[in-house]
Amino acid sequence: MNIGVIGTGIYGVSLSLIMASNGHKVIMWTENENLAKHFKEFHDLKPITEAKIPKGIKITCDLKKALENVELVVLATSAKYVRVTCSNMKKYYNPLIPLCIASKGIENDTYSFLSDIVRSELKAKHICVISGPTFAVDLINNEPAALSASVTTKKAFKFTSLALCNKRVKLRENRDLYGTQICGSIKNVIAIASGMLDGLGFSESTRAFLITESMHDIKELLEKMECNPKTIMSFAGIGDLMLTASSPKSRNYRFGKLLGERKSEEEINEYLNNNTTEGYYTLLSIKGLTKNRKIKMPIINIIYDIAINHKDPNILVDFLINKA
Repeated sequence: MNIGVIGTGIYGVSLSLIMASNGHKVIMWTENENLAKHFKEFHDLKPITEAKIPKGIKITCDLKKALENVELVVLATSAKYVRVTCSNMKKYYNPLIPLCIASKGIENDTYSFLSDIVRSELKAKHICVISGPTFAVDLINNEPAALSASVTTKKAFKFTSLALCNKRVKLRENRDLYGTQICGSIKNVIAIASGMLDGLGFSESTRAFLITESMHDIKELLEKMECNPKTIMSFAGIGDLMLTASSPKSRNYRFGKLLGERKSEEEINEYLNNNTTEGYYTLLSIKGLTKNRKIKMPIINIIYDIAINHKDPNILVDFLINKA
């Protein structure tokens, strides 16, 4: 199968390596000409990873080439670039080609889900959203992993499964498109809070306290958004929440730890500028989404007050203790 991967961040790279190892021909698109030149010249994926580029992967800066004669498109850009990227893809993308969304987040200004952006910009008919407890580095190292695959059609699931599934990777199908995206997005925000607790010097017990309370709050949010509350028990839900909110491998967790350690604004901004921290972007979106829908979610307000309004991170601990 010919597959176009839009985005060359570490997650897009990890998925490309899996698909190439499954025998598929992958063409990865990046707008970074220097990065593409490096890939082509040295045949490795530095500085993203130490892995070499296998024969089944090609790199291009030409969107037309990336989308030409493909049977599946994998969208793996940062959430904030999804709309502009889809807009640029319009004239080359065939709406009947299945599209897998590997990006996670909710758009800041419109509070749109990424699946809605793909529908409005590309008129895509066969959409699959993948989300679950998978660090890119673990996928690259061929660790066993599982993902929720929320789809609009059987065709979307069939092609995504064909691309990704093997003896080490499992997909579980569902039809809760919004619920899967809410879980995949908000877990990055909770990971920031978990990192804060670490930065404040608290133990795994306190972080487990946070994760448990957050799981209940996310379930309530799913119900109020008319999603399936059972999605919280999926790979995209509790699976990803447990992983991302308990590991320093997570860039969101490390960002939260800086806040908990009360690092200077300069150090924090430097971290944000040098690391893709989806939780920070998503925090703004979730805050706006819940306010816009008149949904109360105090945990988000607390994280927002610390990360955006620079309040004392200890208010998170007080909140957890006093929460009903």
